[in-house]
Amino acid sequence: MEKITKTEKVLKVMNILAWIAFIGLMVEAGAILTSYGVSYVYPNAAKNLYRGWSLYPLQQFSFFHYSLSVFFNAGILAAKAFMCLLVIKTLSAVKLTSPFTLQVTALIEQISYILVIVGLLAAFNDYHSRWVLQATGVVEPKTDAFGHIFVAGLVFIIAQIFKRGIELQAENDLTV
Repeated sequence: MEKITKTEKVLKVMNILAWIAFIGLMVEAGAILTSYGVSYVYPNAAKNLYRGWSLYPLQQFSFFHYSLSVFFNAGILAAKAFMCLLVIKTLSAVKLTSPFTLQVTALIEQISYILVIVGLLAAFNDYHSRWVLQATGVVEPKTDAFGHIFVAGLVFIIAQIFKRGIELQAENDLTV
């Protein structure tokens, strides 16, 4: 019977947590879009969209800006869910005997790009939220655009380190 190392256990736990996050983010995005659909048919539903989020005054002011707010928030959640899916694929692809593979590097790089997209969506959402607050007085949930872009940079650096690891691994294979 093969003994499972501590690192393998951590990777399995991280895989489970990534699945939980993926499912949770998809449910949350779906709940926001469903409540938006209901509020389209029944405008009073905008008073209690999701988790007590009330955009009724914004809906009365401009349906376009109301829709934009909802779609920014749902888009951020969907992009985060997609990132979790990429994390799941990455954790499934990692083999501790040779962790530096092109597949893992490509997945890590894709995660950094998705984080940039999340950061940009969050920045647009924050800008729109400030405008909405000035125009209507409606307070929207804030997102951390800078934090996402900073983490995207770190993940991209890790992807570059993995690329260098592949190069070193290939050089070692050639010298043996």
